[in-house]
Amino acid sequence: MGKLTFVFVHGLAGWGSYDKKYEKQPYWGMHNGDVLAYLRQEGYDCYAASVAPTGSAWDRACELYAQIAGARVDYGEAHSRRYGHDRYGRDFSTCPLIPEWNDDTRLVLIGHSFGGATIRQFAELLANGNTAEREATQDSFLSPLFAGSLGNRVHSIVTLAAPMNGTSAYDLNFDPDFDPNAVKVPWWSNILAKMMASATKPQRDSRDPADYADFDMFIDNAIRFYAGIETLPHVYYFSVPCSCTTLQADGTHRPARGAVEPLILRRCLQIGAYTGTTRGGTVVGDDWRENDGLVNTISAVAPSGAPRKALDRSDIRPGIWNVFPTYEGDHMALQGGRRHRRDVRAFYLDLVRMIASTSSEKE
Repeated sequence: MGKLTFVFVHGLAGWGSYDKKYEKQPYWGMHNGDVLAYLRQEGYDCYAASVAPTGSAWDRACELYAQIAGARVDYGEAHSRRYGHDRYGRDFSTCPLIPEWNDDTRLVLIGHSFGGATIRQFAELLANGNTAEREATQDSFLSPLFAGSLGNRVHSIVTLAAPMNGTSAYDLNFDPDFDPNAVKVPWWSNILAKMMASATKPQRDSRDPADYADFDMFIDNAIRFYAGIETLPHVYYFSVPCSCTTLQADGTHRPARGAVEPLILRRCLQIGAYTGTTRGGTVVGDDWRENDGLVNTISAVAPSGAPRKALDRSDIRPGIWNVFPTYEGDHMALQGGRRHRRDVRAFYLDLVRMIASTSSEKE
């Protein structure tokens, strides 16, 4: 067993170590100190990736590979032609994320929010490649990412508040039987919601609208797209669902006062009130109302149909999702919070220590 390298992947509208913003405000530990710097002091090899803030899981996975491998971003001949954008992107050959990546290094991929979808897509491509890309590309021009057979370099996948089955935050706006504006919210939350929407809105170009994160997070699209992602038998999977709401007498879910960041309060209340049917016919029932402000708690547990069990530290097995107890906090809590600040260093130190123990067991 080689050395474990921990790679953290941000969510929608996030940033990493390649971005100037990270120096002033780290995504991981926004207001209480850089979590990764703290973990390095404790002896863990940690890095923060920078992938497209609003890009699709596919595009972000390709960017993640280029950063880790120290290569030019290759989105794939078939993919770039289908979705209408350049095949190649930034070249990281002179500035790789990690000093060296080979068969002696094992990746622990930690993804927050849409970063969870990104790392799952990345691990799938590493392990199995992509048939469409192999058929469309001469061997000499094919990225190793699409060739597959590199799945052994992934030790663990950790998803934090990740919309693994999509989020009703998008679908509720398109259900003719539900009026999101009818949900009572504080007047000021409407102003903040517009600010949040502006920050997460993709800068559209000529590419297909289906090649953005917001498309991937619709429930039908998430379930269909990620159904082909394998739960790899040798990988240790962990998920941390979050919740900031409680069940009300009328069946809705609402947060306690001060339990959710003001920026996402409006959406939190709307998700907590919504039940209905997606445009593709998926029923969103009462069990989808509990949420963290942006993601339904049930969606962050595990991918639909994937094997899972409650986390038992005395029985951690690969090839199955080991589900943490629901973390009490909103969607930004595991970043350290924005207005509601939290010191999450102890949480991450416990997490990496636990994962490191699984590596020791294999040796």
